[in-house]
Formats: sequence, structure tokens, C-alpha cells
Amino acid sequence: MNAKPLALAVGTFDGVHLGHQELVRVARARAVELGAGAAAGALTFHPHPARIFAPALAPPLIVSLERRLELLRAAGAEVALVEPFTPALAAVEPEDFVREVLVGRLGAREVVVGWDFSFGHARRGTPALLRELGATLGLGVTVVPPVTVGGLVCSSTKVREFVLEGRVEGAALLLGRPVEIDGAVVRGAGRGHRIGVPTANLTPDAELLPKGGVYATRARVLDAQGGVVATYAAALNVGSNPTFAPASAGGVTVEAHLLGFSGDLYGRRLRLEVLHRLRDERRFESVDALVAQIRADIEATRARLEAEPVRGP
Repeated sequence: MNAKPLALAVGTFDGVHLGHQELVRVARARAVELGAGAAAGALTFHPHPARIFAPALAPPLIVSLERRLELLRAAGAEVALVEPFTPALAAVEPEDFVREVLVGRLGAREVVVGWDFSFGHARRGTPALLRELGATLGLGVTVVPPVTVGGLVCSSTKVREFVLEGRVEGAALLLGRPVEIDGAVVRGAGRGHRIGVPTANLTPDAELLPKGGVYATRARVLDAQGGVVATYAAALNVGSNPTFAPASAGGVTVEAHLLGFSGDLYGRRLRLEVLHRLRDERRFESVDALVAQIRADIEATRARLEAEPVRGP
């Protein structure tokens, strides 16, 4: 059992969008009501339940598990817990999950879930059943209604849809922050250096990437603890480098030119905040034509980001 009585927000929380953040906010309020010694927590599941039920149809993760936990803590969760989602857990009856896991093992005194939350064998557990079980076990239950922005319900599914369409501004409205691509800088083909526009090539942590194209981006250079040590405007290309690679080559690259940066980023970690889509990726008939377009992309990035305030360092 957890050392402190918990007000626990429960969900998958992929993306930690505004709806997820509301669950954590309510959990904090319930923790205050429980009194001194209580803590607000968030319980998430990994891997995504769809990886167990329908692996071929599982959605790409919006953020890595590590980033998910960071975002839950930033939203106000004092304790962020991960429950391994296994076939055995999926087979547990909802009554047993509430009694043995939430109350027994984790020490939850209050549970906060979304309106569409389901749990337990055959997804038989519903918010209504959770309320019934809570009444018999002395567990407070709060069901949070849908959170909407501009008439859209905040959901991980809608965030993914926007990102995959390249509509990063729309995704940002639902997330409450920009779309992010975190990853380590690795060595690429070196073409950027050869044409006078060096780029940082990333290996992304998460699985979801924006639709191929060029984006105005803010690049955060991270330290070993994930703190931001420097920020640059950056022109980002997500795609297959069609000017250099044949269409059949496959593979998606993520590379960003950091405006005003000089130095070596190999092995460092970056967080790219993808702010505006500038154009589709396309094949150019010559390297000179490509370079001219990249220069135009850089100026477009500079113009878009100069008008926006910089958050953080």
C-alpha cells in the first residue's frame, strides 16, 4: 500500500492533454479535502492497452512514457505511478481491480476518472460501476465530464488526427502546449553541412510524428536531467529527403536547422516544439533550388517566431 492516502487520477494519459490535466487538477482538489498527509497522484498504464487487445491497430504514442510522467507531474501530480498493462491485468474483473489494486495496493481514498473511462475484464468497468464499488469500499469517486476547446472534445485520438494531418496548431489547442518531438541528436548523412545549412538529426523518443513537411519550430537544448539550457528558433523538416533519396528508399527523417547556433550537438537531447506548418516536402530539380527554398524556409521561420513570446529559457 502507498505510504500516503491518495486522491488518484486514473487513465492512460497519452499526450497529457487538457482533459488529462483537468483530471489531475480535480485529484489535487480531492487531496486537499482529504486533509494533511494526503497526496494527489496519477496512475497510468504501459504499454497502451491497445497493444494487448489489437497490436496491429494500436495508435502511435503521442509522447514517450518518461515524458508522460514528467507532464503528469507538471500538471500537479505529486505521485506518478505506472501499472504494467498485461494480459493478466486485462483479465482482472473490475471489482477485483478496484478492491485489490486501487484501494488495497495503492491506498487510494479518492479516484478521479474521465467520463469515458473503462477498466477490467471485457472493459466491463464503467464510471457507474466504479461509483457503486466506491460506495461499498469507502472510496470517493469523481467522474470528470468532457473538456472541450473551441467546441472540440479533448482526446488523444483527436490530437493524433491533427498531428498526422500536419495541423499542429489545432493539436496544440487540445494539448495546452505545442506539439513536441523529443530525441537524441545523431549523425546523419552530412548533406546539410555540405550545402551550408547544417541540421541536427533526431531519433525521436515517441512514435507520433507530424505529416511530412517543413515547420517553424522552437528547439530546446536539454541537459542530462531534462532541463532546458538554451532555446533557438529552428526550421524543421520531417520527411524522406526526396531531392537526394529515391521515392522507394523509405524511412522518415527528423532534422532541424537551429537559427543562430554554431557548435556540436551530437549526443545531446533536443525538444522540438512544432509551432507552424510552412509547406509540404517536395523534390527539387537541383541542389541550388533546394538551398534557395531552405533559405526561404529559414526566413519564414524567423518571421513567424519573432512575433511569438518565448516560454522558458
